[in-house]
Amino acid sequence: MIKNYLKIAWRNLLNNKVYSLLNISGLAAGMAVALIIGLWVNYQYSYDKFLPGNDRLYQVMRNFNSNGDTLTFSSTSLRLAEALRNNIPEMAHVAETDGEGSHGLMAGNKKFYLNGIQAAGDFLKMFRYPFIHGNANAALKDPFSIVLTESTAKALFGSTDVINKLVRVDNHDNLKVTGVIKDLPANSSFGFKYVIPFSYLDATQSYVKQQRTGSFGNNGYALYAELKPGASFAAVSAKIKDIEKGETNNLNAMNSNVILHPLLKWHLYSDFKNGKATAGFIDYVRIFTLIGVLVLLIACINFINLSTARSEKRAREVGVRKAIGSQRKDLIFQFLIESAVVTFISFLFSLILVQLALPAFNALTGTLISIPFKNLSFWIVMVVCVLFTALLAGSRPAFYLSSFNPVRVLKGAIKVGKSASLSRQVLVVTQFSCSIALIISTVIIYRQIQYAKNRPTGYQVSRLMSTDMNNDLGRNYLALKNDLLQSGAVTSVSTASSPATGVDSHTDIDKFPGKRPGETVEMGSIQVSGDYFKTLGMQIISGRDFVTGSKADTADIVFNEAAIKRLRLTDPVNQIITWNKQKYRVIGVAKDALMNSPYSAADPTMFNFSGESPNGNLLYRLSPNVNTHQAVEKLTSIFSRYNPAYPYDYRFVDAVYNRKFSEEVLVGKLAGIFAGLAIFISCLGLFGLAAFVAEQRTKEIGIRKVLGASISQVWVLLSKDFILLVMLSCIIASPLALYFLQKWLQKYDYHITIGPGVFLISALAAIIITVITVSFQSIKAAVANPVKSLRSE
Repeated sequence: MIKNYLKIAWRNLLNNKVYSLLNISGLAAGMAVALIIGLWVNYQYSYDKFLPGNDRLYQVMRNFNSNGDTLTFSSTSLRLAEALRNNIPEMAHVAETDGEGSHGLMAGNKKFYLNGIQAAGDFLKMFRYPFIHGNANAALKDPFSIVLTESTAKALFGSTDVINKLVRVDNHDNLKVTGVIKDLPANSSFGFKYVIPFSYLDATQSYVKQQRTGSFGNNGYALYAELKPGASFAAVSAKIKDIEKGETNNLNAMNSNVILHPLLKWHLYSDFKNGKATAGFIDYVRIFTLIGVLVLLIACINFINLSTARSEKRAREVGVRKAIGSQRKDLIFQFLIESAVVTFISFLFSLILVQLALPAFNALTGTLISIPFKNLSFWIVMVVCVLFTALLAGSRPAFYLSSFNPVRVLKGAIKVGKSASLSRQVLVVTQFSCSIALIISTVIIYRQIQYAKNRPTGYQVSRLMSTDMNNDLGRNYLALKNDLLQSGAVTSVSTASSPATGVDSHTDIDKFPGKRPGETVEMGSIQVSGDYFKTLGMQIISGRDFVTGSKADTADIVFNEAAIKRLRLTDPVNQIITWNKQKYRVIGVAKDALMNSPYSAADPTMFNFSGESPNGNLLYRLSPNVNTHQAVEKLTSIFSRYNPAYPYDYRFVDAVYNRKFSEEVLVGKLAGIFAGLAIFISCLGLFGLAAFVAEQRTKEIGIRKVLGASISQVWVLLSKDFILLVMLSCIIASPLALYFLQKWLQKYDYHITIGPGVFLISALAAIIITVITVSFQSIKAAVANPVKSLRSE
């Protein structure tokens, strides 16, 4: 019997080629969208799951009570690392790091600037990256050692068999290779190319040792911990919460709670609100999961509508089958088999579409997604999804068609096409409501991105360049600065402890005029050398700038506007504040600059002067009248003179700033693509329904034309119902989209307001697309020869 059902299904596909093509195309497109989103979502959830014991790995962070507001910081102190090692027996390993950063590596004549990490010895025992050579127990014991990734070892030495070979770091120290690990996969939260022991900092930087027994308030390091098997996360969290509060003379420590952030939440839950990780990239994962479901639902609605629309042609078949003894369950099973055949064929086509689309999709999203053809779990999930889709798409046609009364059908007393018209209209409205909501969302996302991009930054990012300082550049900073200025390629040069597009360090202000008892103020802290504000193009709106070369100004402070507001200083210039137990005079106020998020208010920030002592980031502005390519050639020559060991490494600050929009830009592009596909699938169904309606009303159209109806009148007759349905969809989609988009915009402090224009534009676009879609069939029917239509009468 099943074989017979399959034959009937195949014959129906061949006998109704246009409708079969529309059904298969729509379902294949919908399933392809759902599959590619499913693969992408699975990829996002896979971050760091390749690591053994990943469920016991955590980052140690701090919740800071800032006068009632809970702020969460990832920076911790070395004293906290020691406290956790000595006082929390449930922790198997504790490892401090200096964060990831670029350093120069040299072996022979091979020279590279690569991203690496300086981490304590337990780091590779916690994060168990597979070793090709060496082992985690011994790899980081020697302070003057280095562990390379496979690709780094091959780049430097041409092989991975490099144990005990030497790598020169920043042209300062030779480090012995003690291990080689496999390259970190793309779905790793870390992206380093080598690991240097944290004890290297202990051995070469005297202040690091001092900080191990210093204050809990010296927060500038990332700290990670692994719990022992069986240790309770809740119990350990309660135990470490107040571990810093023993330092009663430090308001920062007294107002900080230590927390553990699980490794498996790092990628998706990076935004903290009220001290808890509740948001982040997970918001977009949920949005696209919903989009995938909606697009698949739209494709299923096409199948349902086209199947029920063609039901009048199947009515006599149902009547005959029932008359000769078929039961309703047999008919339901038959129609579900037909649905399964169409769904299976659509699935095969969807696999082809996804395979073809994945290279472009990976390039767009920066992922390495592929269809796991050899994974049994994948095929089990796919079979379940195909069967579910077949049931979803085929259940209504199956139950609807099998319900016909055989006597009435065989007498010709039933017009089944009209009896289902209301339900078809409801489904059309549903699918177009979803599609129009996606169009509105795409427009709003695009407008929000442009709104933030056009926001005044408070400094000039164009033609501003940055280079990481190293020992050679730092030692020759004044000569380098002089040569850069004399070259004519740049107009100003400075250094800072933070990049132009971020604030790396935060600190507490001990005392300031008007400070309330018990009040804590934490803000960004940037150490700058001469000409910093000039180089960045930041405006001093009150008081004065630091004087280049002045040693006296090292006891002075410049605040930004947000800091002045936070400190409630009404007349800030010449006020005295206490920071790090030293007194400083406020000499100026800088206009707020968007150094962190372009969607939020500027962070309160203080700038203190280092004189001409260089800091970690070299900043320089290109001359406006010099070609960029020519300027880089000049700069390469100058930097090679003072840093001959390594190639000239630089960044354009505007490119770095634009990367702050990368997440929203990606979401906007994906939303636009999927919205377009949703409209395309909806239009396939609309095209099929328009063809069916035109076919149903062929004789009516012929009579109307004989009686004098024009082509435009016939076009209006056949098109108006569809246009009205789409207009109704616009009315339904607009408030739904408004509700969800307003919630999405609330995550940004700086965001657009949604006006009626976006809804009108989206509605107009949907109506135009609808008119174009149904016009082909309407005009085709309108221009047909009425004699042929009425010949059988």
